[in-house]
Amino acid sequence: MKLGKRRQYRRAVHGGVLPDQSLPGETIIDFSASINPFPPEVAWDPASVPVHRYPDNRYSALKAVIAETFHRDPAEVTVGNGSAELMRVFCQVALSPGDCVRIDRSTFEEYAVSAEIAGAIVDEHAKNPVVRFLCNPNNPTGMLAPKSTMLDHLDHCSSAGATLFLDEAFIDLAAPDQSLVDQQSPDLFLLRSLTKAFSVPGLRFGYGFGDPELIEAMEAVRPPWSINAYAEQFAIAAFGSYDLLAVSRKAIAREREFLCSGLDDLGIAYCPSSVNYLLLDPGVPAPGLTRSLLAHGILVRDCTSFHLPDSVRIAVLTRDENIRLLAALNACLV
Repeated sequence: MKLGKRRQYRRAVHGGVLPDQSLPGETIIDFSASINPFPPEVAWDPASVPVHRYPDNRYSALKAVIAETFHRDPAEVTVGNGSAELMRVFCQVALSPGDCVRIDRSTFEEYAVSAEIAGAIVDEHAKNPVVRFLCNPNNPTGMLAPKSTMLDHLDHCSSAGATLFLDEAFIDLAAPDQSLVDQQSPDLFLLRSLTKAFSVPGLRFGYGFGDPELIEAMEAVRPPWSINAYAEQFAIAAFGSYDLLAVSRKAIAREREFLCSGLDDLGIAYCPSSVNYLLLDPGVPAPGLTRSLLAHGILVRDCTSFHLPDSVRIAVLTRDENIRLLAALNACLV
């Protein structure tokens, strides 16, 4: 079947993917995906999930739990099959072909992909964008900007007639008190993720907050039943353990300090981080180091797709895993 001339699209690069699927994944320690190594226990029973009937496509019970957790109105809450789906839906609703968006160069690639699919033009130096995309803590640097800085960005967007799209996917593992989740503004869309914080990326669940008019439009565009019954029931149970993420943050900070000390001993430069991953500047091209580490059973994130061809990103994992990473870096670089 001849489809005719079509626009060209691209796929974003992600961590958590082996470059060669023939490799025995059970022998590889995955430092490429930034998942909470110390997730809270969630009391739920997959066997009790009612898969014999459709979920409520409005997800009323789920949104009520999220709204109560964050002291928001359910009308300000949207949910999706992972944060990536919500990026796509937001861009479909908020952008028109030819619109200009501002996205910093070294940040999560899915923002640009989603904007381009909607026909927008991505410009990191745009003076008058329709949407400004920001990530806090930033991916891949792990740097956390204070709440005051994010409020300044929101004020600037509001005065310019733009929308601030703020991705806080990792803030639960950094400093929740720096979140803008308590801000109700027609010029702010706030994206969050449950699956990273609770270490269940296979379930796919993201959520967001925005002005009710924007949320209503996003809910209309979102594919029906995009959250399956397992993800819905897990999310409802997980929000009951949300406060336990404070324990995770302490454990991550301890292991991050251990890793940083080891990197200092090896003379490997890194970006100061507030979250569960570190951006390394090892002094060699990332692709070669990634291959060398994989030969030692270590998978790291080559940051070439972030326009950082000499950097890799590593997750903060458990002590035994972090020790193995440091030993592999020593063997490959020192």
